[in-house]
Amino acid sequence: MSRLNSTAATHVGLVRTNNEDAYLAMPDVGVFALSDGMGGAAAGEIASRCFTETVQAILANGAPVSAAEKCGQVEEVFIDSNRRILEHAANNPDDWGMGCTADLLAFADRRYIIGHVGDSRVYLLRRQCLSQLTRDHSLVQLQVDQGVLTPAEARTHPRKNIILRAVGTDASVFPDILEGEAFDDDIFLLCSDGLTDTVEDSLIQRILSSAAPLQQKADGLIETALAAGGSDNVTVVLCQVEMSNH
Repeated sequence: MSRLNSTAATHVGLVRTNNEDAYLAMPDVGVFALSDGMGGAAAGEIASRCFTETVQAILANGAPVSAAEKCGQVEEVFIDSNRRILEHAANNPDDWGMGCTADLLAFADRRYIIGHVGDSRVYLLRRQCLSQLTRDHSLVQLQVDQGVLTPAEARTHPRKNIILRAVGTDASVFPDILEGEAFDDDIFLLCSDGLTDTVEDSLIQRILSSAAPLQQKADGLIETALAAGGSDNVTVVLCQVEMSNH
């Protein structure tokens, strides 16, 4: 069995007036989620909150299931929240076009399962080495994959915020589902693009690798994004694995 320590932090940023990010951390049941809303007025906030509420509705009971069953539950969250957002938009025409990026991290015994749509990200720090586990569903990432842009060019490209997949914008949603084994002292980071658009991976790795407590690491990531301009909402969720032999 394993114990999960977690913390989270969010900030509206230095430019925006409302925070369209939403997050959820339920370490007791091994479930963590983050979403970044989009849409006019309050629509983005509604969409991102709809995703985290759906996570809670489907996964909060924490009933032990196999990794395969957990994968199915993760996929169900995306399908159900996609339907709920579309229904809201259909009943509220002013909110049409609303949606959100979404990342969901869940644990089944010693395995982790990730569901991912959009350009929010999940990272893993293992033995001081940072890996990006998710792949952005964005125009610039597609152009990087095609060799049209370099990763450095993609970071500053004027169309870097165009995403190719979101929850609640189409009749069907196709989340990437990732699975792997969790090890002692692994640190998972879920973050909105308000962090990664302004803070290099090398600096994220340095902050997460420090000896600071988990909350201090989360605060450090937020402060670093704000120091770099804070042009967007920024949210981070951290989860550290502690294995037990009992």
